[in-house]
Amino acid sequence: MSDLRAMAQGLGLSNPRTLVATGNLVFEAQETEIAVLEGRLEAAFEATFGRHVDIIVRRANDWLMLAAGNPFPAESAAAADQVAVRVMRKPVPAEAVAALDAYVGKDEKMRAVSGDIWVVFSRETPSSRLLAATSHKRLGVGTSRNWNTVRKLAEMVAK
Repeated sequence: MSDLRAMAQGLGLSNPRTLVATGNLVFEAQETEIAVLEGRLEAAFEATFGRHVDIIVRRANDWLMLAAGNPFPAESAAAADQVAVRVMRKPVPAEAVAALDAYVGKDEKMRAVSGDIWVVFSRETPSSRLLAATSHKRLGVGTSRNWNTVRKLAEMVAK
């Protein structure tokens, strides 16, 4: 994670911080277009670590809204590691969300909120069809984070 922070500093990003070994980076930057910043970070990541990774950037207020919009607060309180959000680069179209309904298993829940996909996974079903259905190929560029990570990142950006 220290290499990730150094990479961010090399791009001129201020106060880079990471959340343990999650690969999540919180930083301060001059106002810029998100897509431009994502491209700069992806290029720097590839140059630094030797492989391409899709990077999704959210402004602090957007991340706080994402965390506040968790549609499964009771489930998150009971089993934070079983609740996840697929954070999308571009909002998931309504027809793609509707198609996901067919993959929601017993004891699972799924809801789209502001273009991201929230899921409650079942401990009883270790291999979720829904997890596989939320792939890049089906929905576009996105990354999944469990509630613990979402909450901790919200705490970091709120400071």
